Amino acid sequence: MRQHPHIYSTFRNELYDTHLWRGRALFIAFAALAGLTVVCFTWLTEHALALFFQLQAAHWWAPLLWTPATAAAIVWVTRRYFPGAAGSGIPQTMAAQDPAVTDETRGLFVSLRLSLAKMLLTAWGLLGGLSLGREGPSVQIAAGVMHSVRRWLPKRSQISEHSLLVAGGSAGIAAAFNTPLGGVMFAIEELTRKPEHRNHSLTIAAIVLAGLMGVSVYGNGSYFGIIHVEGFGWSALLPGILVSVACGILGGMFSRLLVVSLAGRSPDWFSAQRAARPVVFAAACGMGIAIIGVVTAGATFGSGYAHTKAALENTGDTNALYVVLKFVTTWLTAWAGVPGGIFAPSLAIGGAMGGDVAQWTSYANPPTLIALGMAAFLAAVTQAPLTAFIIVMEMVDGHALVLSLMASALLASAISRLISTPLYASLAELQLLLLPKA
Repeated sequence: MRQHPHIYSTFRNELYDTHLWRGRALFIAFAALAGLTVVCFTWLTEHALALFFQLQAAHWWAPLLWTPATAAAIVWVTRRYFPGAAGSGIPQTMAAQDPAVTDETRGLFVSLRLSLAKMLLTAWGLLGGLSLGREGPSVQIAAGVMHSVRRWLPKRSQISEHSLLVAGGSAGIAAAFNTPLGGVMFAIEELTRKPEHRNHSLTIAAIVLAGLMGVSVYGNGSYFGIIHVEGFGWSALLPGILVSVACGILGGMFSRLLVVSLAGRSPDWFSAQRAARPVVFAAACGMGIAIIGVVTAGATFGSGYAHTKAALENTGDTNALYVVLKFVTTWLTAWAGVPGGIFAPSLAIGGAMGGDVAQWTSYANPPTLIALGMAAFLAAVTQAPLTAFIIVMEMVDGHALVLSLMASALLASAISRLISTPLYASLAELQLLLLPKA
C-alpha cells in the first residue's frame, strides 16, 4: 500500500526549491506572452481581411489580379525562406514532439523566427482574400513562443520540451477562440496521447492564462458570437442526423483530399505541376479562388466568418452552392502551399451545410442546425470530436443543445474515420520528411 506524503516535508520541498519556482514563474510568464502574441496576431489578421474587402468593394475586378499574385508571392517567400511555416501549423507542432526530432532540428518546426513568419504570411494571405483561418497558425505561433523559454529554464525545473510544446499549442487554440476548455481538450486529443501529460497542472494553467489574454482584450465573446437555441426537441432529430451524416461524409472527403493532394504522390498532371512549378501552381490556385470569389460577390473570400455570422443572424443571402464553393477555395488555398489554417473555413462550411438542411427540411430554427453543422464538420475534418464540440458549445446560449452537439460531433467523426486517416497526424508525417537525411 502506498504511503501518504508527509505534509510538512512535501510543503518544505515545494516552498524552498527555487529552481522549481523559477521554472514555474517563467512558464506562466511565457504562457501570458504566448496569449498576447496570438491576440496581436488576431488583430493583424482581422485588419488584413478588412483591407481586402475594402479593395474588393471598391474594385470588383481587383481580386482577379491581386489574389493570384499574392498566392504566388507568399509561396515563393515561404519555400525560399520559411519552409517550416507552410500549411496549418498544427502538424508542425505535432512533428516537433516526434522522437526522431532532436534539439538541433526542432527549429525546423517551431521557433520564434517561424512564429513571426507565420504571423506575417498568414495575415498576408487574408490580405489577398485566400480562404484560410488563423486558428491552426495560432498553435504553431504560441508553441514557438513557449518553446523559446527552454533556454532560461533551470535544469531542475522538471519542465520538459514536450510540456512546453503542448502548453503553447493548446494555449494558441484557447487564445484564438476564447475557449480555454477547448484548448485543454485539444491538448488531450491532438497534441499528446500520453496519459502522464494529460493532467499536467502547469499546462492547464498556461492554457487558461492564454485564454484570459484573449478575453482581456476582446471581451468574453466567442468567435462567431452567441447562437440562440429555441424550441429544440424531437422535431430536430431527423434534420440533425442529416446534418451530422452529410458533414461526416463531406468532412472525411475533405480530409482525405487534403492528405492526398499535399502529399503530392498521385501520378496526375496537377501534382506534377505543383512539384515542378510551385509558384506558378500557387498563382493558378489563386486565380481559381479569385474567380469563385468574384462570382459569389465575395462570399468565399477569407475565413468565412462574415458569411457564417450573417447566416446565424438570418441577414445573409443563402447560396445553395456555398458549401461546395467554400470547400473548393479552402482546398485550393491549402494545396497552393500558403500558410494558413482550416478551422474557421471548416466551421463556415459546416454551418452552411446546417443552414441548407434547415432550408430543405423547412426547420423552424436554422441556427440550431447551423451550430450542429459547425461542430460536425470540424469534428469530421480534424477527427477530434470533443475539441470540436467544446469549441462550438461555448458559442451556444443555453444547455439544450449540448448533448446534441456532442452526438453530432461523435457521429460525424466516426463516419470520417471510415473515409480518411487522421488529418493532422498524416500531415505531421509529411513534415518529418523535412528532417535532414542521416
